[in-house]
Amino acid sequence: MTLYSEIFEQPSILRGLLDEQKNNITEIASEIRKRNVDFVFLAARGTSDNAGRYANYIWGAYNGLPVALATPSLFTYYQKPPRLNNALVLGISQSGKSPDIVSVIEEGRLQGVPTIAITNDLASPLAQAAEYNIGLSVGKEHSVAATKTYTAQLTALALLALCLKGSPIQLDPLETIPDALALALTSEPQAQEAANVLATSDHTIFIGRGFNYSTAWEISLKCKELANIQAEAYSSADFLHGPIAIVDQGFPVSLISIGDTFREELNSLGATLRRRGARLITIGDEQLIEHSEGQDTFIPVPPGLPEWLSPIAAIIPGQLLAYHLTIARGFDPDQPRALRKVTLTK
Repeated sequence: MTLYSEIFEQPSILRGLLDEQKNNITEIASEIRKRNVDFVFLAARGTSDNAGRYANYIWGAYNGLPVALATPSLFTYYQKPPRLNNALVLGISQSGKSPDIVSVIEEGRLQGVPTIAITNDLASPLAQAAEYNIGLSVGKEHSVAATKTYTAQLTALALLALCLKGSPIQLDPLETIPDALALALTSEPQAQEAANVLATSDHTIFIGRGFNYSTAWEISLKCKELANIQAEAYSSADFLHGPIAIVDQGFPVSLISIGDTFREELNSLGATLRRRGARLITIGDEQLIEHSEGQDTFIPVPPGLPEWLSPIAAIIPGQLLAYHLTIARGFDPDQPRALRKVTLTK
């Protein structure tokens, strides 16, 4: 198995996840609704932390639940955990082995609040510590850089959000995810073209907003850990508050533009970046108004998924971009420098 082959496994993987975890997540949500939950306290690292950024939006928008990203060092080094009254404590981890994430779940159990582990290893310390478990059902992920576990985490979070809304539970939108991912994989030629553009630069920016803020962060992470490029993620709003000053002639900027909510804002930002001489890459369901053929690159994300599910498909072109960027910069995507599959942080 390689990173490349695992990227292409994702449509079938998510179809299996929906089949295997639908009843389990429905039952977990039913139990959680019986508890007095006012907010979600979420612990994760790396790619799983970017899944947490997605949870921040989907659970806020669809469940009215504020999501706070945990600070695990308060639990481990400082040994001053916050009060978790009325919290749902959630740990997300591919391996389920990182002690700092486990410590947050253990403290949730001690304080008597509901705890959920989302992990690919149901025999892991994280799963053992949690009251409820959601398995990712992806099989062994051989690649050091996470791909299929990330899309599985997003899908599990979306499924849980819908189930937490209560009856009648409408899961039909999720059934279209595997086909959308299969279509997203056809964007590989455009992703490779964008990779060739970025390969000559040592610094780039990925910009998203709303549900796809998480997408900007995850693509940025993949480019850093695989292609050894300094890639930063911003929301379009934050980017205008200072960081835009670094953009000058030829500077590559990638915009994730999907759905109508931020279309006008991102078109306006694209125009501003064009005036500053930026070279634009758009990952989206349509080209920006300022798109210039022969100078800018458009990587299509298939339409059809609602905006709140679009990050599950939008990351596919990003993964392919990172893969081809790694090769174009002369690195091995299956042997990233200084990385291991499991990182044990405290």
